Amino acid sequence: MKIIHLANHAQLIGNGIVNMMTDLACLQAQAGHDVVVASSGGEFESLYASNGVRHVHVPQSRQLRRAPAMLARYRRLIREFQPDIVHAHMVTGTMLARFACVRRPYVLFATVHNEFQKSAVLMRLADRVVAVTGVVAKSMEARGVPAAKLSVVRNGTVGSPRRSGLPLGPAPELHRPAITTVAGMYERKGIHDLLRAFAALPERFAHAHLYLVGDGPDREMMQALARELGVADRAHFTGFVANPTGYLAQTDVFVNAAHREPGGLVLCEARESGCAVVATRVDGNPEMVGGEEAALLVPAAEPQALTQAIVRLLDDPAFRALLAKRGQSNLGQFSAQTVCDGYVALYEQALAAARSPRGREAVAAAPSRNVLP
Repeated sequence: MKIIHLANHAQLIGNGIVNMMTDLACLQAQAGHDVVVASSGGEFESLYASNGVRHVHVPQSRQLRRAPAMLARYRRLIREFQPDIVHAHMVTGTMLARFACVRRPYVLFATVHNEFQKSAVLMRLADRVVAVTGVVAKSMEARGVPAAKLSVVRNGTVGSPRRSGLPLGPAPELHRPAITTVAGMYERKGIHDLLRAFAALPERFAHAHLYLVGDGPDREMMQALARELGVADRAHFTGFVANPTGYLAQTDVFVNAAHREPGGLVLCEARESGCAVVATRVDGNPEMVGGEEAALLVPAAEPQALTQAIVRLLDDPAFRALLAKRGQSNLGQFSAQTVCDGYVALYEQALAAARSPRGREAVAAAPSRNVLP
């Protein structure tokens, strides 16, 4: 198959959408498919090249003044490459691939990564829409995406070619007990809730340390809150870390405190590293952690509940070890290869429908294949 992946960029900044696309593109190329990533570029370009993926610069923007150049580059790519599948991972790419060509010679896929964004409903313009968790699929159907268009392929990072290609860097030396989160510094990630929960730990855990691995626009606000709460000396803002494996390997309790999290890749990484996980019961988190038996799930935006869950794990090393062991079970369904196989199966199904006597109309009308295990 000839496949084009569309995204705004290919930067190594911890963007889950780009990370997932990168794993998928590399594994598809390794399987013998002809794969192109079209974006404005970034640090992943060298990884693409080493895995047989070609990168083509097609900057994608919603600004009207940039539309002519964007359309010209995209149309040129389509003429030269003649893809079977165009796979958009962001709204801009979906719109571009849907309307740039009067007669589309390809089947258009769109993966819904951030369904909480209002603009995500525009992904319905694709021939096939793929949700990263079951709960995202239900949400998109409720927002008007026809069920026949929808499929589910859960995110997964186990065996990721992207992660294996990243240098570990100097091994961090974490103070124990170590509580860690890996997240962008955005308010919706619940970092302020985690800081308040950490500050409320009982006196017997005054020696615990919190590691906040990630960067983002709200970092200064979160650092100011840490100072206000009196925990700045034990709350470590590390900034972006390309490969956080060294932190996860020394973590006693991993926390995902997000208010919205459709299909967080980092939960797979924490489970694979043997962390005991606390996560908010929102969106795709219950699916990504393996359910109630494999993690402690708490309500979002409730620091007290986070505190209680963290204390329970710190107080009971045996239970913490049990939870970590449960989290490491059934990880095969979250492998990057499983994700790749799921998408290729959907591509093949859609192409078969498009080549049927009914033609492209059959693509949207054909029953979709849900590849959830």
